[in-house]
Amino acid sequence: MTYGESQKDTNNLSGQVIKLVDLVSYQEGSIVSRTIIDKETGTLTLFAFDAGQGLSEHTAPFDALVYLLDGEAEVTISGKSLNLIEGQMVILPANQPHALRAIKRFKMMLVMIKS
Repeated sequence: MTYGESQKDTNNLSGQVIKLVDLVSYQEGSIVSRTIIDKETGTLTLFAFDAGQGLSEHTAPFDALVYLLDGEAEVTISGKSLNLIEGQMVILPANQPHALRAIKRFKMMLVMIKS
């Protein structure tokens, strides 16, 4: 896995009408991320995974919601494999191992609630 440069910037997106899928771009052979909201109580991050890229199995101490904006992904939660396509979501339970892999390149929104 090659992890692309973060597209986090200081532009204020508040009060603007924006298409989420346009806020993060694909990069060949990489995973690109862009943090949209970063608060003590939670985060909202957009990701773009090129085909074949993925995140190896790991855990997080908080529940997280994955929503596919584009493409197709395999999400594995505690050994159970799920295929998601554009417009579908899954909740990753806290402290359960999970992994993601791009079946086709995909973009996703990750919402992590910390409280």
